[in-house]
Amino acid sequence: MARKLRVEYPGAIYHVMSRGDRRELIFMDDADRQRFVETLGEVCAKTGWQVHAYALMPNHFHLVVETPQPNLVAGMKWFLGTYTSRFNRRHKLFGHLFSGRYKSLIVDGSGSGYLKSVGDYVHLNPARAKLVAVHVPLKGFAWSSWPAYLAAPSKRPAWLRVDRLLGEWGIPKDSPAGRQRLERALEERRGAEEGEEFKPIRRGWCLGEEKFRKELLTQMSERIGAEHYGEERAETAEALAEQIIAEELKRRRWKEADLKTRPKGDSNKVALAARLRTETTMTVGWIAERLAMGTRGHLNHLLYRRRKLGGE
Repeated sequence: MARKLRVEYPGAIYHVMSRGDRRELIFMDDADRQRFVETLGEVCAKTGWQVHAYALMPNHFHLVVETPQPNLVAGMKWFLGTYTSRFNRRHKLFGHLFSGRYKSLIVDGSGSGYLKSVGDYVHLNPARAKLVAVHVPLKGFAWSSWPAYLAAPSKRPAWLRVDRLLGEWGIPKDSPAGRQRLERALEERRGAEEGEEFKPIRRGWCLGEEKFRKELLTQMSERIGAEHYGEERAETAEALAEQIIAEELKRRRWKEADLKTRPKGDSNKVALAARLRTETTMTVGWIAERLAMGTRGHLNHLLYRRRKLGGE
């Protein structure tokens, strides 16, 4: 059976969930959890993602993310692959960490309460899983975005966006009083019956008004074929990479031809390659070919040496 296509468009909001392979742990300790959050920050910097909520469970994670550019697939490929590599390296393991494809539920962000439902579902997940004792406030669970929601803006990561959920809770201002009101509301929600509200989040493919669902179905029917989606994703990521290359060429007063005539290990080319690795999801192989820097392995060696020497 063919895989279902991922629906991607500018401004899409997703609830993403992925489990460990054979439901095994994806975090051994808090150092792994911290590395996961740091990697999430890195992928947000690369892709422009805005995170509305997240929660790290023992063998899976929940993520509510908005994609200003249609790049969920490219971003998730880098994110899961990079965290897996870092996890395996730290624990001297190899192979898959996550099980199969991640689940992505498309969320209606029109202000009709669907984003609030998903945010509540994620932030209440640790309590439902009994990772937070009944007498302990939800903010006592450190590995979700909830403690950051209740903190001052200066203490939050730049990639965490709280205004949308505050708005759907009817809280007009991100102030101490507003955050106290938010905390009281979710603690009360914690003690209430789940009811039918969360069933579509666990089982559905989209969460929203009927009009929203029909628009998505129309988009999917118009864009038939994985190849079409693949080209669209590649064009988006490649366009960003080409923009960075153009900026760097202009800054250094180089011409396009200089990339081919200058040595493969030219320090300026290595710096440009490092920037592309940091700010885009393009592969080392693509960067090596585009900048005329030899093989993928050679470029990896140059980037490693640059890191060892303290290059930024």
